[in-house]
Amino acid sequence: MTTPMNSKHLQAFIDAHRLAAVILPMDAHTATVSDAARALGVSADLIIKSLVFMAGEQPILVINNGQARVDRKKLAVYLGMNRKRIKLARAEQALSVTGYMVGSMPPFGHREDLRTLVDTATVGLGTVYGGGGDIDAMMRLSSSELLQAAHAEVADISE
Repeated sequence: MTTPMNSKHLQAFIDAHRLAAVILPMDAHTATVSDAARALGVSADLIIKSLVFMAGEQPILVINNGQARVDRKKLAVYLGMNRKRIKLARAEQALSVTGYMVGSMPPFGHREDLRTLVDTATVGLGTVYGGGGDIDAMMRLSSSELLQAAHAEVADISE
């Protein structure tokens, strides 16, 4: 097991790619969308979640916002797979693939380049807030920068 990555690794990625994203240290843990929205004083819809799914043996990063849930049927159709082959990665799988612990995971800058899907509802938002690499950090960025930095595909994948 390798050492988890953190906000310093994420900051190095932001600097190397000349992104405008800003890591925001938080006074509290922001493990849930509600916690993050409350701590930042923003609507829950502006909080993005980075979730690792296993599509068969292939890890896929799925980003959606607020309290929205990923619709596994829509995800399966988009990926051209049987829905039974799509599973949320276990925490240790997500850590192994991304380098980040669940609850701190940013939408990019991972240990491995991941195929990334961003839900259509997220694209229309201006500024969004995602995992900042540490359990007590968030990152502020624009949705357009998210798409660019993550080399993301836009798909309708939320319930």
